[in-house]
Amino acid sequence: MFQVGFNMRKVTKGNVTIKLWDLGGQPRFRSMWERYCRAVSAIVYVVDAADHDNISISKSELHDLLSKPALGGIPLLVLGNKIDKPQALSKQGLSDQMDLKSIPDREVCCYMISCKNSTNIDQVIDWLVKHSKSKS
Repeated sequence: MFQVGFNMRKVTKGNVTIKLWDLGGQPRFRSMWERYCRAVSAIVYVVDAADHDNISISKSELHDLLSKPALGGIPLLVLGNKIDKPQALSKQGLSDQMDLKSIPDREVCCYMISCKNSTNIDQVIDWLVKHSKSKS
């Protein structure tokens, strides 16, 4: 039985297996994010790049999460999803609106993806593999 917002999936590439938790972005789940992000190789934060009305909420929630002392130094990968939609932000637009340059003391990377069309998913997996090796 799947609980909406808490799904785990394993992705294997070569000799590296990555465990991915989908924690869901609904307000009722946000208080639990920190617990799942402790002692991970990287934090992957997915933003709907076509939902302009909620970008400021995503920014606020991300910066709040990263302010937690237990999560200090963990690399951050921000994924702008839904680039298949015409109203989707550009990578620079998303980076600016999420204020990614202001995030200190950790590596920050941003990719624009389409889960629907699998656009740039290989690059995302390569980035995750690289960061999982650096922790082992």
